[in-house]
Amino acid sequence: MVQSKASDVDGYLTEVPEERRAVLAEMRRLCRRELEGFDEVMAYGMPAYERDGVCEIAFASQKRYISFYLMRDDVREAFGDRLAGQDMGKGCLRFRRPENVDLGLLRDLLKATAARPGKIC
Repeated sequence: MVQSKASDVDGYLTEVPEERRAVLAEMRRLCRRELEGFDEVMAYGMPAYERDGVCEIAFASQKRYISFYLMRDDVREAFGDRLAGQDMGKGCLRFRRPENVDLGLLRDLLKATAARPGKIC
């Protein structure tokens, strides 16, 4: 699945491969817990989290990996050391296997994102 037609995140999670569903549901729980004041939406066919109408975080089940989208340059730069060994594009952190998703790292990235508004890339 690359882009879902689901109208909400519950529907999205029912469409993902079963072997990824638990970790994606946990990613959602983390987002909902740490991103206080953000709205959960579906954007570009994936769950996304917006503050004041601006998407700052998203995640998705892609064909070959699970992706976590971090749209804040300042947060990426602040976590440069921890992200150095990760499979990371400009704003996309990729995990090839569900068991490799670093939930502790994601929690810390979410907390840093929620702490203050910032410019998205």
